[in-house]
Amino acid sequence: MKKLILIISISLFGYNSMVSQTISKEETLFLTPLWEGERFSDGRPKVADDLLERMKHVSIEEAWGVLRNEGYHNQFEGGWKPLHDDVTIVGRALTAQYMPERPDVAEQIKNKGIREGRVGNTNSWPIDMLVTGDVYVADCFGKIVDGTLIGDNLGNAIYSKSKTGVVFNASSRDLEGLSKIEGFNAFVRDWHPSFLTDVMLLSLNTPIRIGAATVLPGDVVLAKKEGVIFIPAHLAEKIVVTSEVVRLRDLFGITRLKEGKYSPGQIDNKWSDEIETDFSKWLKDHIDELPVPKEQIEELLKKRMW
Repeated sequence: MKKLILIISISLFGYNSMVSQTISKEETLFLTPLWEGERFSDGRPKVADDLLERMKHVSIEEAWGVLRNEGYHNQFEGGWKPLHDDVTIVGRALTAQYMPERPDVAEQIKNKGIREGRVGNTNSWPIDMLVTGDVYVADCFGKIVDGTLIGDNLGNAIYSKSKTGVVFNASSRDLEGLSKIEGFNAFVRDWHPSFLTDVMLLSLNTPIRIGAATVLPGDVVLAKKEGVIFIPAHLAEKIVVTSEVVRLRDLFGITRLKEGKYSPGQIDNKWSDEIETDFSKWLKDHIDELPVPKEQIEELLKKRMW
C-alpha cells in the first residue's frame, strides 16, 4: 500500500510540474529541506544579498572543494563561451527548461500562458519573473543553430531586472550588442546569428540539468572564467566563510614568510598553537586593512572558525 501511495505521489508530482509549468511551494520546500533562511513567496530559497556580494570573491576551486567534501559531486560544468571572461556572475538561480518543439504540447503551453496573463513569446516568460540578484539559468538541450535564447534586446531586459547575467545550455545571438551592456555577462555554449525556432518552454523554476550539474531554483550561481558552479543554498554561507578564512590565512602566511618570522615548513604544515595565536593577534591588529569585511573578521574571531 505504501509503495502504491509513493508511486501515485511521484506520478502526480511529475504531472503537476508538466501541466502547471512550475512546481508548487510545497514541492520546492520538499526539494530544499536543508535551507532554513528566507524564501520567496513561491518557496525558492533567498540567499541574502550581502552573502552574494561576498561570494564574488570565492574561487571556483574553493567552492568545488567544500561541495566535494559535503558529498556534492555534480555541481560544476565547464566548456562555456562566455561573453566576458573577466566578469563574474553571482546570483540566485531562476531556472527554465526548453525542449524540442512538439506542436500539440507547445500550443497547450502557449494557451495556458495567455490564460495566466503571460505576455509575448515563451522565451520572454522567464525574464518577466526575474528580480534583482537572480541569474537566468536555462537548459535548451545544447542547441546552437536556432537555439539562440536571447539577443541584445532581451539581454538588456534581463540586466535591467536582475543586474546579473545568464547561463544557457544553448546559444545566444547579438554578441556585439550584448557586450555593450555594462556589468552583464552570458555563459553560453556558442554564439550564432540565427533566431530561436523549433523549441518550447516546458517548465519554469523546476529542477533542471545543465550538462553534468543538477540545478535547483534558488541555488547560488557562481560563474567565472573556469566555468560555472551551482551551490545549494544551504551551503552558500559555509563556502563564503571557508573562502574568507583561507584568504586571510594565506595572506598572513605570505606576510610572515616575507618577514622571515617562520620557515616554509612551518607555514605549509599544520600550524602550531604559537602560530595560531599569532594569526589571531595579526587579524585584530590589521582588521581595518584586510580584504574581508571587518564585521566578518570579528565574527570569525568570535567563533574561531579554523
